[in-house]
Amino acid sequence: MSRTNRVPEIADETDTEKLLRQLQQATEATLEPTEPEEALELYVEDKARECRKSTVASHRSRLGFFVDWCAEQGIDNLNNLSARDLHEYRVWRREDLSVNTEKTQMDTLRVFVEWCETIDAVPSGLFKKIKSPSIPDEEAARETTLHVSDAKEIVEYLRRFEYASIEHVAWVLLTETGMRMGAARTLDVGDYRPDADKPHLDVVHRPETDTPIKNGPRGERRVGISDDVCAVVDDYLEHQRPVVTDDYGREPLLATVQGRIAKSTIRRYVYKRSRPCTIGRECPHDRDPDECEAAVDPDHASGCPSSVTPHPIRRGYITYLLQAGVPVDVISDRCNVSPKVIELHYDVRSEEDKMRQRREVLDEILRDGSGDR
Repeated sequence: MSRTNRVPEIADETDTEKLLRQLQQATEATLEPTEPEEALELYVEDKARECRKSTVASHRSRLGFFVDWCAEQGIDNLNNLSARDLHEYRVWRREDLSVNTEKTQMDTLRVFVEWCETIDAVPSGLFKKIKSPSIPDEEAARETTLHVSDAKEIVEYLRRFEYASIEHVAWVLLTETGMRMGAARTLDVGDYRPDADKPHLDVVHRPETDTPIKNGPRGERRVGISDDVCAVVDDYLEHQRPVVTDDYGREPLLATVQGRIAKSTIRRYVYKRSRPCTIGRECPHDRDPDECEAAVDPDHASGCPSSVTPHPIRRGYITYLLQAGVPVDVISDRCNVSPKVIELHYDVRSEEDKMRQRREVLDEILRDGSGDR
């Protein structure tokens, strides 16, 4: 008995084209015309319900470039946004950006486009077409560090020439505690506890009065401080701190005549003093301090190749503790940073160094244990 293989009939080409057109029209019919700027405002409003102000501001800033680019390209309806458009934007945006910054920009854009699907502003699945550079862990972890020895030299200079000034106190807090700049800004006079059994600072999350901290309530902690730190802060409070409250009637520890210090002011202090020439060192960049704009104008201090932001102070502090053999969980609690992040971004010890430090701790424990017998 013979068997005949039947070949399915191929639909007429015009029928196929008609079907595809109908599917495309059905998809387009589900989309709501949305201007890029309108989508951004809706997105920011939604984000504000679940994120801190600083995070929302960062997203608005990054996505602002995308909205501007859309305007230049004549894209006034996100319904028409394509994978080709997104690629062209990435090529345009990454000019003069580091790989890390490009990744941050494109990751934020992907989150935004995915959110736009929830309001029927873009075709389904479009966010998956957004490419972001892949960065190896070791490259992502290579960040600028201000070594503890350099930070202490700056603090010593301030002790000699600007003792107990607000700038001196800001540097002391950052270098002696490893706390984030934002945490230092949140401190009130009442959070300074020099008379406790163990002098410390209370780091408290107070978002309702504009002083949130990283990780919210989970980031609240007591940070022990030394007698030397207390001496500087005591003299600052007695002789230098202006009698002032912030907009909420609180007494900020780091205060100017306007009230609570701004993050930008702390950042300016760090840029200013991390320039080697300002503490009597020779310029390592072969520049003439009398002609170098970064040297003669504090507003351009960030232009010095040696100047840093506040975070490298924290990174140097954590790295120093690790190299000194302080257990990771102790550093984690003190500095409000997870062990995983410490390992990835701060731990520059070799495996041999780690083994040696573990052995020293074990030897000390075993030695103490045998002494109790």
